[in-house]
Amino acid sequence: MAFMKDYDHLKIDIKDIALATNNFDPTNVIGVGGFGKVYKGELSHSDGRIAVAFKKLDRRMGQGNIEFWKEIMMLSNYKHENLISLMHFCIEGHEMILVYEYATRGSLDHHLSNASLTWAQRLKICVGAARGLQYLHNPTKTHQRVIHRDIKSANILLDEKWTAKIADFGLSKAGPANQPQTYLITNAVGTPGYCDPLYWELGFLSKESDVYSFGVVLFEVLCGRLCFEYSNGALKEILVHKWRSRYVENCLDEIIFLGLKEQMDPGSLNSFSAIAYRCVKKSREERPMMTEIVKELEFALEQQEILEILGEKVDFTELRRVVNLALPLLSYVSQSQILKLLLEGFLIDDGNTWISINMNGQFIKVVAAQKCFFGDKLVSSKDIKKIAGSRRCGFSYYLSNVYSNPFRVEVDTQFLSPNVTYIIYIVFEHNGDYASPCYVPFEYKLDVDTNYSTSCIALVTGHRWVMTKLYQFTSYVGQQNFSIEFSPRDHITFSDEFVFEGIEFRPLEYETYQKHTDKEKVDIDLESNWETDFTDLIKLLKDNNEAQWTTKEELYFLFRKGFLVDDEKWFSISKNMKQRFMIPASSFLDREEWTCNSIPESESRFKVVTKSLISYSFSIHLKSPAQMSLPQTAYSCHLIYKLSDSYSTLEGPMVIGITDDFRTHVVPWSLCLNTRCHPPIIGGTMDDGKIEPCKTLDACKSKGHSKQRKDGWMEIQFNEALMYGNFRFSVEEEKYKSMNFFGIVIQGIEFRPL
Repeated sequence: MAFMKDYDHLKIDIKDIALATNNFDPTNVIGVGGFGKVYKGELSHSDGRIAVAFKKLDRRMGQGNIEFWKEIMMLSNYKHENLISLMHFCIEGHEMILVYEYATRGSLDHHLSNASLTWAQRLKICVGAARGLQYLHNPTKTHQRVIHRDIKSANILLDEKWTAKIADFGLSKAGPANQPQTYLITNAVGTPGYCDPLYWELGFLSKESDVYSFGVVLFEVLCGRLCFEYSNGALKEILVHKWRSRYVENCLDEIIFLGLKEQMDPGSLNSFSAIAYRCVKKSREERPMMTEIVKELEFALEQQEILEILGEKVDFTELRRVVNLALPLLSYVSQSQILKLLLEGFLIDDGNTWISINMNGQFIKVVAAQKCFFGDKLVSSKDIKKIAGSRRCGFSYYLSNVYSNPFRVEVDTQFLSPNVTYIIYIVFEHNGDYASPCYVPFEYKLDVDTNYSTSCIALVTGHRWVMTKLYQFTSYVGQQNFSIEFSPRDHITFSDEFVFEGIEFRPLEYETYQKHTDKEKVDIDLESNWETDFTDLIKLLKDNNEAQWTTKEELYFLFRKGFLVDDEKWFSISKNMKQRFMIPASSFLDREEWTCNSIPESESRFKVVTKSLISYSFSIHLKSPAQMSLPQTAYSCHLIYKLSDSYSTLEGPMVIGITDDFRTHVVPWSLCLNTRCHPPIIGGTMDDGKIEPCKTLDACKSKGHSKQRKDGWMEIQFNEALMYGNFRFSVEEEKYKSMNFFGIVIQGIEFRPL
């Protein structure tokens, strides 16, 4: 009785089960096994009524109390995405019933011959089942190792998303988990065809017995059929020996399920079939561990998915040509392996160029500094110590006193994907301690340009390399050549030691520009009960506003527009229904340094805004607005402001630094408050073959850059995840003598859930 009390929280009344199954109506039977019949039904849950499976013990089928309690103990203590979940159990009178999550698609054995089940789907099912079995063989914490003893396709269930769930633990055995091997002597049980022959003959059980059974399932998935044949109700033939022979004879085509071969990437098939064959080896010592099986199946799936995602986007003739240029030479046997090599990247051109592709099949190219940098004061890598942590360890580097000496970069568009928009980056390491984003000013121009451009805010990568945008351009079929001149800047006082990795051409993937329409598209279901999530917000709207609404759509657009509460908080929601709020500048700025100005209601969310009376620095003091924030939610901070008229024609960026007092070390950020901070656009090729002069781009939508809002204000994100503290904005006078904050107008700070 004390033992049973540990599981009292899982008990359910028989009357609830009878009601859910319509008193065990035969039409609700969804399966029959060694335990008994399985019924489908519905039970009440915190999320509403959910479908469940009821497995009713029938002792005439061969199992009883031991198997019943083993299922309860196993599934109560061992929980994993790829194990079926036990929800309840019932013991009343002679009835013993287990209640499981309902696997919508039933068991795998019913889908083996389903022609619509693709090779990629089959691989995902196998990977999931392997992960579940790996968890049992190598449990965490203090759990014992579990040997299932009845792995077969009928005991692998599938949910709506085709996620594999190992089920039926009534025959399982537990053993020590802190030993390399677990050996048990026991009466052999299991299903003919799946059972390890050595275990069947000798009663000698180990986790390799499960591996054998799983290997049989892998072959079933490959062949689209069960591993045995019956005739007149009797077992006629077990097919495992035949399948092993076909693999050894390299005749898998004879047994692969019709229609699968055409879908398969050869590399995926090779990886899958090799691990399946090793699983069903007669010698246990030659069978792989589940950890290795998972790894190989994941690799087979990765190869198949790469081919399916990129196969129609790329020209394999061109990819093969590029891969064959690699030094040292790279080997491959399938298209997916070509794609994998290019996704990882490799060196060509005697180690001077790094080539890779993105998930759109577009080429990325990095040209080493030693290949494309020219100047009198550049120092070859032969004379300097190599920098650790390079992404492309075969590269050499150049040092340069770039602020005192001019240099030139010569690059071309060879290998770049045609008709793709690229950003040209200069990649370097500087002896300064930079956070991301940061600002390192370069002045540069194309040889055909008259005026110099100023570089944008830079991003620091995980390798401490700093990437600064130089240009944006669209590649063409023919090769384009760029000559970029970098000017000395004697008035800059930065320390001048730079190590250049090179020039990177990266496709413009994430910097798309969204055009706003007059009528905002609503992507949510306005007929759902979404407004219940905003009960407090609706109360504020009623108490502090005269706004009226009659439909959910009208309420939605009122929330999208936002509303003012007590003249000090502005609430609104985003398109994806996340609650935002703004506080006015007067609540966080020093009034001795700022003046409050009244402003028309149509121009600001608050009745007053603050205008700067200072020049080179100001501080923001944010108190925790806990009463306005949502629990367990991280927010980003966005400064809402307008520049004074003196900056309206500023060509270069107005760059400021920001520090906060939350980190152990004060980390400076660089932010560009002017929307005219952008990489120039390179035009096409003129009749004489030269590159056209650069055009301008309206805005640069990258981290550290400002954004023009539809309401006429500007915004810039200056912090993530922290909602309170002291932040200091400053312009270093020695660097930017012509730039200051005088006249800047600040409306407030908006907090947005991350």
